[in-house]
Amino acid sequence: MPHVAPTVGSAPHAPLSGSTTSLNPVSRRAGHDQGRLCTDVEAILTIGGQGPVDARGRLLHEGDIAAQLALALANLTEVVLAAGMTLTDLAYLRFHTTDITSLLEVYFVVSEHLAEAGATPPVSIVEVSRLAIRGMDLEIDGLAVRTARPTEGNPA
Repeated sequence: MPHVAPTVGSAPHAPLSGSTTSLNPVSRRAGHDQGRLCTDVEAILTIGGQGPVDARGRLLHEGDIAAQLALALANLTEVVLAAGMTLTDLAYLRFHTTDITSLLEVYFVVSEHLAEAGATPPVSIVEVSRLAIRGMDLEIDGLAVRTARPTEGNPA
């Protein structure tokens, strides 16, 4: 296990569940962990770009980045749940956006969505010139990891 030096006021090694450890050597910003160490992995879910589209793949909410963000998060959540996981299993999220300033103005949508589930995955935001569908302002990809859960009489 890598050594992470603690800083005043931070919790550099906060156990989550099973064999997952939250790593925050500097501070926990915006409600997200800086890193996450997962051991005893049972399943890994790769999540391809989830955008603000309906079940038929049609773009919704063109010109409304907050509504696009909420729908993309809902679509991502559906993928995670379909894998038998929860948002607390998210190990990483990456937001691709055509306008980082606008995304940051409505980022509270992400914070609220993840906080409701108690999820604090590390997050990156990347600005791109264009996404797959014209008018799409963002998409989200990520990784979810299910670790071995402690069983009664056999703690992790």
